[in-house]
Amino acid sequence: MASEDVVGESRGDTAVNTIVNLAEEAKLAREGVKGPGHQVLTVCKSLFAGGVAGGLSRTAVAPLERLKILLQVQNPHSIKYNGTVQGLKYIWRTEGLRGLFKGNGTNCARIVPNSAVKFFSYEQASRGVLYLYRQQTGDENAQLSPILRLGAGACAGIIAMSATYPMDMVRGRITVQTDKSPYQYRGMFHALGTVYREEGFRALYRGWLPSVIGVVPYVGLNFAVYESLKDWILRTNAFGLADNNELHVVTRLGCGAVAGTIGQTVAYPLDVVRRRMQMVGWSHAASIVTGEGKEALQYNGMIDAFRKTVRHEGFGALYKGLVPNSVKVVPSIAIAFVTYETVKDVLGVEMRID
Repeated sequence: MASEDVVGESRGDTAVNTIVNLAEEAKLAREGVKGPGHQVLTVCKSLFAGGVAGGLSRTAVAPLERLKILLQVQNPHSIKYNGTVQGLKYIWRTEGLRGLFKGNGTNCARIVPNSAVKFFSYEQASRGVLYLYRQQTGDENAQLSPILRLGAGACAGIIAMSATYPMDMVRGRITVQTDKSPYQYRGMFHALGTVYREEGFRALYRGWLPSVIGVVPYVGLNFAVYESLKDWILRTNAFGLADNNELHVVTRLGCGAVAGTIGQTVAYPLDVVRRRMQMVGWSHAASIVTGEGKEALQYNGMIDAFRKTVRHEGFGALYKGLVPNSVKVVPSIAIAFVTYETVKDVLGVEMRID
């Protein structure tokens, strides 16, 4: 009985403490001071906004994303996709509507946590870099320069990419397989298990090095150019685009489009090499990779992949799929940035990309 009283008192104390804590946080909120629970909620909202931004932007351009990967990895001895329009028509004719969105589910499953981690990491990295920069210069009013934004964006991209790379690796394979492929991955988890079982753990990170190298100019330039354009427009009211120190959605779309175009053009050859390395070791590869009985090229590393691609197909092969990727990346990046900030505004998140 005594033990029950002790338990009852403990529960009662816990309930009272909970009520007191909630009342204290409410008081702090009214006074403009944020309690610890508010910070946790803000972080969760920020992660959610990043996930929504990534999933929505990728779904909107899923057919172009699949075509880009097919152009990157198709065997040069058996060309089926000769361009953007022809490629999309061929997919529609041979695989139907579902073929245009093949691999999109896996892509969204990957891109949602990827985008969430990337946006959140960028905010935290930029805050840390700005703090260190102000400490070093002694100027408490100092702001992030384009170079510092580039570094923060690169750090965010590497963290997010590394955390979700195995999903990206199997997504590439699911994307290129067709109904005629000798072996079918039934989904992301089945593909992850199959690759791990047949090729080992290291295979899940095949192509990771060019991905890391490519992240620096791609993600770094995306954030740096986007933020620098926004600051320049707000500071100078260029072309009358700033309205009460705010940018219209269309203006932000334009900033995102410019940022995406510059970033993807600089990093694109590394993306081609990464995709080709991901196909190495696939014993039941799709015909688009093997070339209908032709032997697919084997790569021993990033440098070897670059060398063989240029030697056998010419320098232009490093930019295969650039056209659909350019058409894709502009609206994709723009939609991602605008959606992210819009969702945060709706949720009342005070942390912003700044």
